[in-house]
Amino acid sequence: MITAAASRRAQELAAQGVAFVTATVVRAQRPTSAQAGNVALVLGDGTIEGFVGGACAEHSVRAYALTAIEAEEPLLLRILPFDGDAAGGAGADPQASAQEVSKEDGSVTVQNPCLSGGAIEVFLEPVLPAPRLLVVGDTPIANAVCRLGAELGLDCVAVADGMPEPAAGDLGLVVATHGRDELHTLRQGLERRVPYIGLVASRRRATGVIAELRGDGVSDEFLERIDVPAGIDIGARTPAEVAVSILAQLIAVRRGKSAPAPGHVNAPPASTGLRSEAPVVAVDPICGMTVAAVSGTPSLEREGEMVYFCCEGCKTKFEAQHAHASSAD
Repeated sequence: MITAAASRRAQELAAQGVAFVTATVVRAQRPTSAQAGNVALVLGDGTIEGFVGGACAEHSVRAYALTAIEAEEPLLLRILPFDGDAAGGAGADPQASAQEVSKEDGSVTVQNPCLSGGAIEVFLEPVLPAPRLLVVGDTPIANAVCRLGAELGLDCVAVADGMPEPAAGDLGLVVATHGRDELHTLRQGLERRVPYIGLVASRRRATGVIAELRGDGVSDEFLERIDVPAGIDIGARTPAEVAVSILAQLIAVRRGKSAPAPGHVNAPPASTGLRSEAPVVAVDPICGMTVAAVSGTPSLEREGEMVYFCCEGCKTKFEAQHAHASSAD
């Protein structure tokens, strides 16, 4: 059961637009230290606030919580005790102690090589800020984009005078001003590297706007990021239809599926998305545990590559093994 302090902290993070995961122990089998109802918050940098088990269980919770944030989907994590004889021992074969036992839609089962016994199930529920869509212009199309965008879970901000401060959750900028202050607004969006920038304009005026920006020194690399005329070409005629075409393109960008639309002057790059990088995980070469490669994870550099460990004990064993191997040579 979430405590009052954890609930306040969750509300605080949500208000700040910070992505996090609520990790709730839904089942605990003795002799695990966790109990059903224990709740922790896992932040995007791997920080765990609260208790969902010992240090080894935390590694699995952290790694899969980051995966849940990236996938934007909840996950049921089952952590079972390791059933091999060499669990956690020096020189244990990482392949023999592979953590992921099974994976199904919505759930994953792992074996924890240093769990003292018992099993726990943890429900990982990501809490993500609503992507922000800045809509500039008081026009029927701009109003339709805001109205329909809200139905898609976007935080639509109608911009009247001056762009708001940049935010980590900025996903898109739609300029639908019918020629008023377009160049300055587009420049701001490009400078902020907003993932999607769309300009509502006819093909003739779109060509003119792009030419003006190029004449002002904006590089072709930046100009190629402007989706103009904005939206997927679906033969839209009404403001609502145009809004649907723009939001469809925006969804494609958010999901990393964007592709140039036929007939566009420019289109956004296919690789642009809301998430910049997938979470990095590694396998402890001593015990075989899957760990999140985040700040604070025990690590060392070996032959030009970083090696990560579940704890200082495994790191020490690794160093001792390789020191012995070097002396034998």
